[in-house]
This record gives sequence, C-alpha cells and structure tokens, in this order.
Amino acid sequence: MTVLISQLCVPAAPVEIVERKGVGHPDTICDALAEELSRNLCIYYREHFETVLHHNVDKVLLRGGSAEAGFGGGEVTEPIDIYLAGRATTNVGSDLVPVEQIAIEGSRNWLRQNLHALDAERHVRVHCLVRPGSVDLTGVFSRSDGRTTPLSNDTSIGVGFAPFSNLESLIMAAERHLTDHDRTDASPARGEDVKIMGVSSPRGIQLTVAAAMIGPQLEGSEDYERERATVASEVLQVAATLGLEGLAVDVNTADDPASGSYYLTVTGTSAESGDDGQVGRGNRVNGLITPYRPMTLEAAAGKNPVNHVGKLYSIVAQSLARSIVEHIKPVSSAECFLVSQIGKAITEPAFVDVRLATSDGYPVSACESEVQEIVANEMSRIPQLVDQFISGAVVVY
Repeated sequence: MTVLISQLCVPAAPVEIVERKGVGHPDTICDALAEELSRNLCIYYREHFETVLHHNVDKVLLRGGSAEAGFGGGEVTEPIDIYLAGRATTNVGSDLVPVEQIAIEGSRNWLRQNLHALDAERHVRVHCLVRPGSVDLTGVFSRSDGRTTPLSNDTSIGVGFAPFSNLESLIMAAERHLTDHDRTDASPARGEDVKIMGVSSPRGIQLTVAAAMIGPQLEGSEDYERERATVASEVLQVAATLGLEGLAVDVNTADDPASGSYYLTVTGTSAESGDDGQVGRGNRVNGLITPYRPMTLEAAAGKNPVNHVGKLYSIVAQSLARSIVEHIKPVSSAECFLVSQIGKAITEPAFVDVRLATSDGYPVSACESEVQEIVANEMSRIPQLVDQFISGAVVVY
C-alpha cells in the first residue's frame, strides 16, 4: 500500500458555496430507497443463507407525478413512479429470493416512516426492475465469500476531508433540524422536502431555503407566511447555537403573493408534481454538496457494503480525514484520496494520498508515522463496516 503524505495549502477563500438536499427531496428519496433495498437484501441474505450475497441496486429513478395543491386542500392526480433497478442474487440453488417483494415493501415502509403527509399506497407506484448480477462481478464477490478480507469489486476512488467549515456545519444542522420527525410532528404544515443553499462571502452568509409547505394544513396565505417566517427563525436559531450571527435567510424566494403563487404541496415533496429524482445527483457521502472541496461523482447508495469500494472508500476516506485531524494536534485540516484496484484486497488500496494543513509551521513530515498508523488502522477496520451499513449506523446521503 503506497501512502503519499504532502502539504495541503489552504488559502483564505473569499467565497464558499455549500448545498444540502433534505430527506424529502426527490434525489434524496432515490438515494434512501436504494440504500434501504441494499440493507433489506443484506438482512434477508444473512437470515436465509448466513452471508451477504452479491448485489448492487444503485440505479433508482423517480418520475414525478402530478398534483393540484391549494390552501385547505388538494389532491395527487397522477402518482409518483419509482423505478428500482440494479443487480442482485435472485436465487441460491432452488431457493428463490423474493427481491421484488423486498424492494416494494421496503420502499413503501421507508416512505411511510419519513414523509408524513404522503400516502405510500395511493400516491406512489413502485416498480422493481432488479435482475441477476453479471458473471464477472459475481465471480469477484464469490471469491471474497468466506475470506477474512474481501476483494474489491471495482477500480474506484474515495475522497474525504475534515473538519467541516462553519458554513458546512450550519447547512447540515439546519436541514436536519427542519426535517426532524419531532419538528414535523409539531409543524404538520411543513413538508420534508427542504433544500438549503449557502453562500459565504466578504458580505456575510446568505442562506436560501426551499421548504415545501402542505396546503391541506394551511387555511390561507397568513398561515403560510407565518410558517415561512418560522422556518427562517429556526434556521437563525440553529446558526446561533453554532456561534454564527448576522446571517441573511430567505425562504421560498419563488413565491409571488400578488399572483397567488406559493410553494404548496399535498404530500410535502416536490416529487408529487413533476420534480424528478435519481441516485447520485444529490448529497455526497458526507451529506453535503461542496463544489469548493474535493468530491467525486461516486453514487454510493445501494451498492453492496461487503466489497464495493466506491461505497466503502468514500466512507473510509472521510473517516480517515476526521481521525487525522482529531488525533494529530498540529493538523488543522486534512484531505484523503483512496484508489482501489478491482480483484485486490479491499484493505490494500492501490494508492493513498493524504494532504495536511498544519498550524504554526509544523512540518508535515513530522506527522508521517502517526498518519501511517491511522491509515493502517482505518483500512483494517473496513470489513467491520458491513454491520454498520446494514444497521443504518452509516448513512451515505
């Protein structure tokens, strides 16, 4: 395993842009349902065959429906269509795996638990298009079966950085606050489709929040404006807990009260009325979209947690960066890049690039032995991640 450790130059960037798509956004729904299907397949495989079998169900597409929303009512006139696709082990000998049942029931269950105003039976059609895996990739997987160290099923890249900036921490905390189950129970007029775009510049921090409101829960424009003001107020409260002040927060800027146009929905998600979604188009594995930071196009949701390095290395790279910053005091910032090679042990990446920013001119070379130790420790723990993925302890969106 080659580990390159070098100096990370962190200039004082005058502008930072950060985005997060909330749990009810169509892209996030696709990520969540892909991951839910993977988890449920893993549970079924283990219960019936005592091991996780080959699967990659990371191709999920959401075609938005049609709806007529208004104050005090509304209806979904055309259901949302969700297409679950990918590859999975569908039989072991004469034993058939009920993939379609697992896919459809698991998807509806997730929708019921996470979108409080959406009727998972009436408002959504779920289509399972999963087929058996290809011979070459299932072959790599089967050679991993029973080994202490699985073999990489792809040549891929994982990227991570730490720590989060003030803006990154704010965007993450604000979205989680607005879509928290307790919060939506207390504010039933607020949907889970929330998107926050943040810009930090010499003029301060500007947040633009898109928050889907639920028409049947609002009697009129006064209720709507009150709810919109509450969203802005709660975001400012979250910022205050992080020590951030003087922010500008705008909510639902496309509204046009003069023409009676408001961001109203029936179900709390824009997916009901034509906004489509797809796996990999939303948040990166760390939960954010950060164009001023290193990122990859890897779509981790739905990939198998045993040997798919695109998924595993994305998590490990982030964990590596955090561990380095937390355990090596002179290090103020870290970026980590992992490259795998198909067919090789997942604990032995082809290349590891670690870039460090240190305080007070501390030499990066003095950190080398500690970094090497942290890298070796994190890589050795990869096989243990399977249980964390299956339990939902590790989230990839």
